[in-house]
Amino acid sequence: MFTNKQKKYTKVIDERFYVPEKLGGGLIKFEAWEYQNQIVKYNMAYINKKQYQGDNGRVIGYDNTHNYHHKHYLGDIYEVDDFVSYEELVERFQQDLKEFLYERD
Repeated sequence: MFTNKQKKYTKVIDERFYVPEKLGGGLIKFEAWEYQNQIVKYNMAYINKKQYQGDNGRVIGYDNTHNYHHKHYLGDIYEVDDFVSYEELVERFQQDLKEFLYERD
């Protein structure tokens, strides 16, 4: 649990999954914090320093640090201006992973 401007956020998701070497290896992680039963802070990332050395190895990711929703892709950052929900971003992230891991040349 951590505090932000006197609000107590509770970490409700903390998951890590290892990607098989035949798909390139790396780590997929999901983290989310809740306040009053709503996700208020989140971070999801595919980390693989063999694929990308910058941004601490974050190949693809979504988070809402710096008070806005955004996507990381190989060092570039794109604002997510059509944010609907955390759950919807998890679906986008999973689709991005599928395309990156399975459908690359």
